Amino acid sequence: MTLDDRKPRIASARPEMTAAIMAETGLDEGILRDLVHAFYDKVRRDAILGPIFAARITDWGPHLERMVAFWSSVALMTGRYHGRPVPAHTPLPVDGAHFERWLGLFRETAHEVCTPAGAAHVIERAERIARSLHIAVEEAQAAPDTIPALR
Repeated sequence: MTLDDRKPRIASARPEMTAAIMAETGLDEGILRDLVHAFYDKVRRDAILGPIFAARITDWGPHLERMVAFWSSVALMTGRYHGRPVPAHTPLPVDGAHFERWLGLFRETAHEVCTPAGAAHVIERAERIARSLHIAVEEAQAAPDTIPALR
């Protein structure tokens, strides 16, 4: 067995880019899994966000796996997530305060679970995602007749 044989394999569409991000941030699939699970544990217990999620998600296992794949794609550029987050979020009864609460819990969890560089990396992306989703939700709420049907 060579040294290269002992390195963990990176499941990525862009393995060199993923490896570089992992080296710079200290993030890997295991840490992202821990982040997602710890974050959604907080969300589920949260007085503001918990009821919104509870009304829509009954089987958390598949949702958490989808979110791990999402964060793997967003944070490590693995290409594991294949979904459409905007249509899933536009019908939700949320506003700016919900997005701020989501970000607050996410920032807190990222600092608890990730290295400082890793936390900064995922938080920057979470802030960008929250801004985009907030804009999409506001636009959908302003023009409810233009919301595409969810399939």
